[in-house]
Amino acid sequence: MNSRLSSEQVKAEAHALGFSACGLAEAGPVDGRHSAAFTRWIADGAHAGMQYMERNADKRLDPQQLMPGVKSIVSVALNYTPGKRACEGGLKFAAYALGQDYHDIMKQRLHSLASRLGLTAYRAFCDTAPVLERYWAVKAGLGWIGRNHQLIIPHAGTMFFLGELFVDAEADRYDTPLPGRCGTCHACLDACPTGALGRDATFNSSCCLSYLTIENRGDIPQCFACKMGDTVYGCDRCQDACPWNRFATPTDDPQLQPRPELLNMTRADWLRLTVDQYRTLFKGSAVKRAKYEGLMRNIKCALRVKN
Repeated sequence: MNSRLSSEQVKAEAHALGFSACGLAEAGPVDGRHSAAFTRWIADGAHAGMQYMERNADKRLDPQQLMPGVKSIVSVALNYTPGKRACEGGLKFAAYALGQDYHDIMKQRLHSLASRLGLTAYRAFCDTAPVLERYWAVKAGLGWIGRNHQLIIPHAGTMFFLGELFVDAEADRYDTPLPGRCGTCHACLDACPTGALGRDATFNSSCCLSYLTIENRGDIPQCFACKMGDTVYGCDRCQDACPWNRFATPTDDPQLQPRPELLNMTRADWLRLTVDQYRTLFKGSAVKRAKYEGLMRNIKCALRVKN
């Protein structure tokens, strides 16, 4: 593609497709400070059992390695702030997992965006490729990274899915990163029940309830299981505590609403959940990432049921 991307057109089409925010960044290697921080995070083993974070590090740190010839990165965000947070029976799931699988939703809309823009040489990504998504969202001017390591969008909060289009064309205008606006607030650090969020700006996945209840395939250490409360998939406490989320507007996107069957579950239903029921209940849902065995492990931990 030889013609330049129109920043105004890209953003107009993105908003027409339901994206909450959109920005453009010039493609290039990840800057030295962020590259060093990522390399150190891996070297320290803070990614716990997520070995896939180690793979393709060269592609994470240089988009040219992922798409040769890429000149621009379009970053988009989609609001998933829920109106309801809990299922009947008192068990909760991380807000991002209440609706249909965001990977599919984001990919479909990214391809639609590319089509509307007449793009032919591009790649669309959403959380399944070696892309430092929050880094590019910051470069594209969407927001800043808070102390909870989440992207914070001004006057909108943190509950957003991120996605990218890598494009082989320059843009007529690129966006400018925003300065951080967390100030002296450390509400997210205070809210983290396991100390996964360090006061020194570090993040240790092995202590994080989101990692332990989703990515982790082993037992959950009792010292962390006792901190789960009633959440059986993920943990939103650092987001719930963030003052910027008081500006968040619950999404009315039909694809992101929880199914009635999920909301109607009782404690007894959860404990009796069979593999077939699990497959039906979470068909097309991100919750399947934890697998049936992992979810039942979490449920039993939350409900304090001994094996």
